[in-house]
Parts: sequence; C-alpha cells; structure tokens
Amino acid sequence: MYRYSLNLQFFAGEKTEKATPKKRQESRKKGQVAKSQDVNTAILLLFVFLFFWFSGGFILGKIMDILVRSFEDFMHIELTEENVFSLMHTLLPELAMILAPIMVVAMVGGVVANYMQVGFLFSTETIQFKLEKLDPIKGAKNIFSIRAIVELIKSTLKISFVGMVTFVVLWGDWDGIMRLSQTDLEESLLFLAKLVMKMGFAATITLLLLSVFDYTYQKFDYEKNIRMSKQDIKDEYKNTEGDPFIKGKIKQKQREMAMSRMMQDIPKADVIITNPTHYAIALKYDEKKMDTPYVVGSGVDYIALKIRSIANNHDIPTIENRPLARALYEQTEIGDAIPEEFFKAVAEILAYVYRLKHKV
Repeated sequence: MYRYSLNLQFFAGEKTEKATPKKRQESRKKGQVAKSQDVNTAILLLFVFLFFWFSGGFILGKIMDILVRSFEDFMHIELTEENVFSLMHTLLPELAMILAPIMVVAMVGGVVANYMQVGFLFSTETIQFKLEKLDPIKGAKNIFSIRAIVELIKSTLKISFVGMVTFVVLWGDWDGIMRLSQTDLEESLLFLAKLVMKMGFAATITLLLLSVFDYTYQKFDYEKNIRMSKQDIKDEYKNTEGDPFIKGKIKQKQREMAMSRMMQDIPKADVIITNPTHYAIALKYDEKKMDTPYVVGSGVDYIALKIRSIANNHDIPTIENRPLARALYEQTEIGDAIPEEFFKAVAEILAYVYRLKHKV
C-alpha cells in the first residue's frame, strides 16, 4: 500500500477567490472592465436607424435635390480643374448637412452604449506604448488562445445570424426589387429607403439579442480574469490594513505610552477612590482647567495596585467607596469630567480630603 503526501501550498497560488473591491477598482483604473463591443454596435445602429426613421423625409429630399441638380445642371458643365473645385464647393456643404447629423447621432449612441456598460471611465492605460506588445511569441499566443477561438466563433455566428435575418427581409421584398426597373427614380429611392430601414432594424434587433449573450460572456470572462488567490487577498489586506503583527505591536506601544502618561499624572491627583482592591480611580479638581472634577487615572487589578502604590508614595488620600469606584470606572475615561449624578458623592469626598489637608 502506497501513501502519497500532498503539499497544500501547491494550490496557494490558484486563483479561486472573487476579486475584492480594491482589486476591482485597480482593474477599472487600468481600463479593464466587462464590456461587449456587440452592445456598442447594436445601440449605435439603433440610434442611427431611429434617426433615419424620424428624419428620413429630410434626408431623402436633400438627396433628391442633389441628384436633380446633378442631372439637370452639372451634367452639361465642362470638366476643368476650376469647374471641379466649384462643384465641390457647392456640393460639399449639402453633403455635410446630410452626413453631419448622422455622425453626431452615431457618436451619441456610442457614448450611451459605453456609459450603460461601464459608466464614466477615462483611462490611458490601454493605449500606452509598451514594448511587450511587440513580442511576436506573445502575439502568436494571443492569436491561437482560447479567447481568440471564442471570438472567432462569436463573429461567425453573428455574421451568420445577421446575414440570415437580412436575407429573409430581402427575400420578402424580392418582387418589389424586380420591379425597380419599371419605376421612376423617386419611387425607386423611396422603395430602397424603406427596404434599407427594414433590413437595418432587423439586423439591429438581432444584434441586440446576440449582444445580451456576448455581454454575459464578457462579464464571466472578466470575473475569471480578475480572480485572486488566497495569498493575493492576504497580501492585499497587509498592504491596505497593515500587517496584523505590526498593528498589534503598535497598539501595544500606544497602550504602554498611555499608561506611562497616566502614571505620571497620578501624583497630581487630589484623591484616589478604591474598591478597595480591584478598582482605583484618581480624581483631580482644577477650576482653571475644568469646572468639575475629572479623571486623571483609572484601572483595575494590577494597574489599580500601581495607582494605590504611587498614591501612598506621594501622600495622596485613598478613600474606599465600592459602588462609586466601579461606576466611575465603567462610565468614564481618562480626562473625562465626572458625570452629573456623581457630583454630590465626589464633592463630599473632596470636602473631606480638603479638611484633612488643612488639619495637617
């Protein structure tokens, strides 16, 4: 019978954990987000074809004007360098009136599509020049990677589905296409415009449906790529919150310093109220500093013993009052004024202490 030992550290670097918010934020700053280009294309086309739907009459009218003027006026002009520039000067503004709104709408569609997926994001990380991008071996690996194969399959399916849908629309109007030779120019243009609109909306709807699946895949792939190992999470915690061992040492040092300051203030106290063995509260009244008595030292057990020892060495009166000592310890911190409900009890103790001092 053979026994095999398994070193669990072998799996320490395996990225099986979900990314932390800090990791997601760092990835976002680098421009690494879940985004589907198919969503961008589909929404951009939707905006453009909706624009055609509402402004098709205007665009068709402008195109008809240009065609009429071309056949009626420009066909008879002699082609010289001067005449060509004159024609361009005349036609370009009219073409710009047709194309500029389409380009603006397309740009708005692209911005909206990106904002819907990733929100407002500006990053120069992805366009920075890096020599490693010129590595032919790494480039070959990217070409023949699983992701590249998936993208190839996606593109093939996308072209197939969109081509099939547009062919069905085209086939449905095949009789009209065959009759185009028997119609005048305006009627032909109107028919072609309607056909293009139908094909465009059909292709856009198909792309929208396909983009849902593509975005789901991109989201899954993004989450897989930003996964972290348990060691990554531990390292991030250490970098963000600090090493727990070091933090513990710092807190211990802070407690020691606070304890040292407190012990230095005990000799300034007017009275020590005790339990008598478990609690010790050092009080002082200084009307220049505070209107009411305040706590200069507080502790239990070993610290209480130290407070009483310092008090004995400096002839500070020690008064036993068990309920008051316990209540002050639970309800006050060092430097706090005593609560109002203890004014009377503390005033009586201080009055007694002052009488003792005057007798001495």
